[in-house]
This record gives sequence, C-alpha cells and structure tokens, in this order.
Amino acid sequence: MKKHERFWSYLLLLAVYILAAAAGGLAGYGVFIALGGSGLPGIIALWLAALVGDTAATLLVFVFSLIFRNASVYDPYWSVIPIEMVWAYLFLPNAAATPAAILDLIAVTVWGVRLTANWAYTFRGISHQDWRYTQLKEQTGKFYFFVNLIGIHMVPTLVVFFCMLPVLYTFFLAPAFNAGAAVFFALSLLAVGLQGAADVQMHIFRKTRPTTFIRTGLWKYSRHPNYLGEILMWWGIALSAVCVMPENWWLIAGAAANTCLFLFVSIPLADGRQAKKEGFAEYKKNTRMLLPLYKRQK
Repeated sequence: MKKHERFWSYLLLLAVYILAAAAGGLAGYGVFIALGGSGLPGIIALWLAALVGDTAATLLVFVFSLIFRNASVYDPYWSVIPIEMVWAYLFLPNAAATPAAILDLIAVTVWGVRLTANWAYTFRGISHQDWRYTQLKEQTGKFYFFVNLIGIHMVPTLVVFFCMLPVLYTFFLAPAFNAGAAVFFALSLLAVGLQGAADVQMHIFRKTRPTTFIRTGLWKYSRHPNYLGEILMWWGIALSAVCVMPENWWLIAGAAANTCLFLFVSIPLADGRQAKKEGFAEYKKNTRMLLPLYKRQK
C-alpha cells in the first residue's frame, strides 16, 4: 500500500474511533442519568453505565467493520478505549485521585500508548485484514456475521471491560494505599516492558527473517512472550486492586478471562498457523509456550 493510502487509512480510523468514543460516552452518560434514582449503589450504576457505553462504542466500530468489509477496524479498540476510560474515570464527579488510582491511570496509559503505537507501526491500511479474521471467515461461512460480532468484537470488549473494572473501583471507592498496590503496579510496568521488548525483537526479525522461526531475545525460550506481557499487565492491575480492596477479590475475573482468551484462543490459533511450517515440532519442543525460561531437553 502506498504511503498516502496508509495515511488516509489512519485518518479514516481516527474518525471512526472519535465517533465510537462519542457514541459510547453519550450512551453511558444517558444510562447513568437514568439509573440515578433507581436505588442502585453508585458504583454499580456507574459500571453498568460504563458497560453500556463500551458496548455502544463496540457496536459502532462493528458497523464500520461491515462497511469496510474488514474486521481489523476493531484492532485498535483493545488499547485505545481503555486509555479513554481511565482518563474519563479521573474527571468524573466523586472520583478520588488516590495514589492507588493514579498508579492505575499511569499503568493503563503507558500500556495503551505503547500497544497502540505498535499497532500503528504494523498497520498496513484499511484494505488489510488480520489473517485470523480471514481464516475465521473461511471456516464459518454464512455464520461469520455472528462470529465477527460476538467473537471478534464483543468478547474482547467484555474481557477488557472487566479487566478495567478494578480501576473503576479503585477510583470510586478510594481505598487506602499499601505496599501490595505498589508491587503489582511494578508488575504491570514490567509486563509493558516485556511486551514492548518482544514486539521490537519481532519487528527486527521480520526485516530479514534469517531463520524460519525467531530464536533470539525473549523468543529464544518462549513462543509467545508478547502474550505473556499482556497477561501479566492485567494481573498486575487486578491484584493491585485486591491488595487495597480485599473484600472485592472477585475483581480478578477480568484478568482470569483475559488469560483464558490467550490460552484457549490466541495461542492455539498462532501455533496452528506456525505448525504448517517445516520444523515447527522441533521448535515447539525447544521452547516454552509463555515463560521465557530455558527448557531442558529430555
């Protein structure tokens, strides 16, 4: 794709996401106002409103994915919307900018900006669709509309929404700060660094592809160090919240769902594609799935 075509694709998606953010914000605000006299606890009304807003934004992005016949219109959503959400939490009435909340804001912002930058670097244009979506379309045929809506759009949105729920609770319940929150904030930042290093190493490898499989850096011992970073990021957010609000231990649900998404969907899809290449069995034998640690050969 020519540079000017890629540029216009960026602008087009920027417009889509501005519209999605506006639609989500209006829908969420409307629901919050409607629930104002319902008798629901404020935090429940707030996260229900946030869920409706998130869903509305996703549906609008889905409509544009149909218009452009490209499910990859959704790809930036994973990292762009959480940034918007965390900053919206900061400026909403009754939000408390406590140390725990500010650390969450920093972690989510750094993670989202880095991941969005990585997407922008690899973005080929509005005409290019992720191979996974194309494969799903070929496999599901006439049912692809529902696979696209539910599997590609709604499920990831719901997973990230519940990953963000600990942040919402931290902002609005204003828990006291403790050492555990600091430790798991550090884990989130470490995860961002791990994911960033893995992505950079992969970009360098793809420029020359000296071997069939990348066997340098973190990838020498792990087949998916970038996925490990994504998993650890949200466990850091979740466990930080649990440290300051142990009664809300269930807030780990989002991190657990995110882990399952990678273990049972993303990793099998990626390994399935790699398995078509000669030598994958040996490569798999010599590398761990996630942890970048030396694997002793039997």
